Amino acid sequence: MRTIALFLIPGFMATGASLQAQPKAVINHIAHHVIDLKTSTNFYQQVIGLDTIPEPFHDGKHTWFSIGPKAHLHLIEGAAAKASPDKHNHLCFSVASVPAFIKTLEQNKIAYENWAGEKGTVTKRVDGVQQIYFQDPDGYWLEINDAKE
Repeated sequence: MRTIALFLIPGFMATGASLQAQPKAVINHIAHHVIDLKTSTNFYQQVIGLDTIPEPFHDGKHTWFSIGPKAHLHLIEGAAAKASPDKHNHLCFSVASVPAFIKTLEQNKIAYENWAGEKGTVTKRVDGVQQIYFQDPDGYWLEINDAKE
């Protein structure tokens, strides 16, 4: 019995140690199922200002964008209807100037609001960060803010 106990305990401890040594998870991508790939691709390129990156499928049903170091946004065509997420579920991008970004929205006739839902209004957080919210062509909520970090 003692021999078995001594054999099992070191094995268990080694397994536990290897689990603790696992690297932390990091974001790889966010995927949005969209109705019209061309419309959504244009929105994220022209309004948000994202750059496309190569996608491996080459099937005309995907567009991939870079959204940060080693992070991507994947648009996948084929949704039957617009999404209807709560505003709490949103993707946020930081820009140098919220007022300058608002001009882009206005030029593209895209309505925006503050967190409380007041149309054409900017939220100013207690830390001084300005933020606005609006929806993409498929109903996904986006936040734009001027956070520096």
